[in-house]
Order: sequence, then structure tokens, then C-alpha cells
Amino acid sequence: MRDVISPVTEGVVASVAVASVEDTDAAVDRAHRAFQDWRAVSPGDRARLLRRFAAVVDDHNEELAQLEVRNSGHTIGNARWEAGNVRDVLDYYAGAPERLSGRQIPVAGGLDVTCYEPLGVVGVIVPWNFPMPIAGWGFAPALAAGNTVVLKPAELTPLTAIRLGELALEAGLPEGVLTVVPGKGSVVGERFVTHPLVRKVCFTGSTEVGKRIMAGCADQVKRVTLELGGKSANIVFADADLARAAAAAPGAVFDNAGQDCCARSRLLVQASAYDEFMGLLEQSVKAFRCEDPALESAQMGPLISAGRRASVASYVDDDAVLFRGTAPEGAGYWMPPTVLGARSTQDRHWREEIFGPVLSVLRFDDEADAIRMANDTEYGLSGSIWTRDLGRGIRVARGVEAGNLSVNSNSSVRYWTPFGGVKQSGLGRELGPDAVAAFCEVKNIYFSTEA
Repeated sequence: MRDVISPVTEGVVASVAVASVEDTDAAVDRAHRAFQDWRAVSPGDRARLLRRFAAVVDDHNEELAQLEVRNSGHTIGNARWEAGNVRDVLDYYAGAPERLSGRQIPVAGGLDVTCYEPLGVVGVIVPWNFPMPIAGWGFAPALAAGNTVVLKPAELTPLTAIRLGELALEAGLPEGVLTVVPGKGSVVGERFVTHPLVRKVCFTGSTEVGKRIMAGCADQVKRVTLELGGKSANIVFADADLARAAAAAPGAVFDNAGQDCCARSRLLVQASAYDEFMGLLEQSVKAFRCEDPALESAQMGPLISAGRRASVASYVDDDAVLFRGTAPEGAGYWMPPTVLGARSTQDRHWREEIFGPVLSVLRFDDEADAIRMANDTEYGLSGSIWTRDLGRGIRVARGVEAGNLSVNSNSSVRYWTPFGGVKQSGLGRELGPDAVAAFCEVKNIYFSTEA
């Protein structure tokens, strides 16, 4: 058994049984047996079951949200959105089974057609920072394509995944179609990688662990989708609506206490607007509400653990602090929103993914300078560009090496558009209209019509 600790109170929320290698093998075997029947479910019936699952999740939105507040320290507003995102992703991919059509390709002497075949058992490894949405991004398209899923939640935050597994059964999904397997990454996650009946692994987490999973999957030529780290840039040009950009900047980096791979944790401000913008930003940061996440007014809760807080604090040199927000004292893994001034692009807090409520700031001169600085990183997940010049917005967006960019916005994720990174931020794409195909093999069949 493992105790689940609240990052808000540091008290025990629940105790959860953790799976052994043998337990994991048994779950994979059940999923493999269930696959033969699940893949044979008619597209219309599979769609109806997924819509029913979405409806059951919606009926339990508040329960799931409150559970996430206790387990993960997410603000109640964010947690409601996250449960709603699971519902929406299920609804979206419920439309896929009846539309997963192949092609007829002209050939001489016969008929050639393609069709999509499910892979089999898919292993989904979920991180602790967004336990509900990222679980849904993996299991919804995989199930829609006719696969079965074994899902490993993070050791720190297993509770909502366990509940989603129960709700799947309540909605009528057959036993073994979606199985939640709590446990250690070195045990359960590793077994997903090495088990020959797991045909694909979806992993969200650190780049370091992602590399090990990719190497392990290579041994069986196993398919893999990786969504890894980020060190995204928020680029503010002098012609931007500075007040709007400054008001939006705290949420772009401090949301979920900065524990977000899409966090805009590098702020690039054009030199001619630097002083004005930073004055506006200081007001926004000091007004950002870090408090009990159960409060409706909360904009940020605590970090997930004492270890995470210590890691984040190691990046904060008091000599580099430009200004801070506030945070509660006492129990809980609290840390105030913090803004650091970088001396150069070589500063550790500028280059490394901190995964906490810390923003690093540097000036830039012109477009070329901004693009060069934004791209000077091994990561390439997300980012923002603020300008009133449409042409500049297009040029810079095309120049920045990232999988998801927004102009005059800090929005990274929509379930109906693709999501993923370049460089060491990941491999493959989740969400959007093409995600289901990533859980399928394309089969080509030729029919000879020659006498």
C-alpha cells in the first residue's frame, strides 16, 4: 500500500494498493483477452459506449474535481475544467469509430483498398501534474480505434484515474477494456515497455524518462508517443497591447504552480518596452492569488511535494529576484510566484525546466534576436507571441521552433487540434482529428480482378 499525501495539508488523503510485476502482467493479459471482443464491437455501439462514458464523467464532474483538489492541489476552477476536458475528449472521439474509413487506390488489374486496424493493448503512463486530462488524451482515441488500454497513474496522484476506471465500468465498458494499474514507474511503467502484448506506449513526463522509454520500446519496435519537457518562450514586442500581455503573463507560467510543460517560463520583452511592461507585470504578479485551492478565488495552489518545492527553490537566487507574489505559510508545499532577471541566456534558471512558479526575464532587440533567443533551447513544446503586427506574428510564429504557438494568447491546448512538441519536447501528436490514426495500423489489401 502507498499513502497518498495532500500537498495542501501534508496529510494522508487515501492509501492505494500498488501493483507488482505479476499484477501488471495479469492486467495486460486481461486487456489482451478483452481486445478480441472490443475490436469486434460495431462502430456505432463503440461510439455509444464512449458517449455514455462521457455522460457518466459529466455527472461526476464535481466529485472528480474535489478529489483532484485534495490529491493534486489543483484549484477548484482548474479541476472542474480538467474533469470537463475528459468528458469533451470522450465525446469528441466517440465520433471516430464510424468515421475511421480507409481509401480506394487506383491500380491496374484489380481493386486496392486500405483499412485501419487497432494495435491491441495500449499502455498509457500518466504524469502527476495533469492526472485527468492527460489520461483522457491517451485512452479516448485508443479506445475509439478499437484498442484496449492499461493505464498507470502517477504514484503521487492516482485517485482520479482510479475513479475514472470505475466510471468506465459504470458506463458499460466491458471488463478489461480500460484497466487502471497504480504503481511505481520502475515496476508498472517499465513492464508496459517490456511486455510483448503491449503494442504501444503513450508517455507524458520528463525528457530523461522519455528517452529511456523510447530506448526500451526500440527493442520490440514498439510504437511510442512521447510528450516531454518544455521551456517555452513568451515574446512581447513593443507594439503589443502591453497591459493585456502583462495581465495574461502570470497565468501563462504560474497556473498549476508552474507545473506545466507548456508554461511560458522564459519571458522575452523588447528592450524599448521593457520598463513599461515590467511595471505592469509586477502589478499582475502581486495580484495573482496563491491560496487554498478549494477557494473559488484561487488562481494557484501548492507544489505537489516537498521534494518538488526544494528542487524549484534551488533555482531561486535572491540576487536575481525582481519581485514576488505571495503564498500561504504553514502546512502545505507553498511557494510564491517569483520573477527572476536573467543576466544572459546561459543562466541556469533561463535554460533548465524548473517546473515551478518561477519566471525568467530577458530583453531582446528585434525579430531576429527574439527568434534566436526563443530557439536557443533543447525544447520546443509551446510559446506565445504578442504583437499588433499581423505580418510579424506570422513571421515569428513560423520562425520559432515549437509544436504549439499562440499569437496574442497563451492558449496551448484544444482537444480538437493537434498537440505535441519538437526537438526534445516529444515525439508524435495527441488530440485533434488525426490522433486516432496513431493508434492504428494501415492495412493495404489488393483484389485481383483478372480472369
